[in-house]
Amino acid sequence: MGEPLRFISFEGPEGSGKSTQAGRLAAWLRARGASVTLTREPGGTLLGQEIRSWLLHREEPMGEEAEFLLYSADRAEHLRTIVRPALAEGAFVISDRFVDSSYAYQGYGRGLDLDWLRAVSAGILRGVLPSLTFLLDLPPERGLARLAGRDRLEGESLEFHRRVREGYRSLARSEPERFVVLDAELPADELENRITREVISRWPSLSGS
Repeated sequence: MGEPLRFISFEGPEGSGKSTQAGRLAAWLRARGASVTLTREPGGTLLGQEIRSWLLHREEPMGEEAEFLLYSADRAEHLRTIVRPALAEGAFVISDRFVDSSYAYQGYGRGLDLDWLRAVSAGILRGVLPSLTFLLDLPPERGLARLAGRDRLEGESLEFHRRVREGYRSLARSEPERFVVLDAELPADELENRITREVISRWPSLSGS
């Protein structure tokens, strides 16, 4: 049996420290000689940057379905131009958010039908999913308090963010082989140690690098 697809995602509610830990893991892998592509959703591509700016900082209202479809457009371009090419070259791809964010935010948070979200996403993903997803979990009150400013999603109600958190937990329970749930309130170094130990358990060749 071959090794897992070298695709790792970081998920979690606002202020959970995903970006920090994704960057730390990328640096750790590079120090061991691995080729790494560190990216994010939305905004990993030039088109994605435009979509990200419009989605997170616009003032006019938008329907939930349109919001999801814009995130999906970003994901399609992200996969086409960054994720698939990097994986084909044998690189590790580390993504700060991926499709699970849509299920948590637009599904559980906004209340869109999860079956519809998954059906649309299936045509975009075409079987490409992270082999390993770290869910950095914490109460939304704590996460939001960490933020210096608020974009449109961060400014949603506390109840919205609670639904998102519960959505993530439900997703993790449904795929325990892919998700690793970590307490985001642990010290950053402790989180990094737990993350790298998990990565070594999935890709043992890294232990001797």
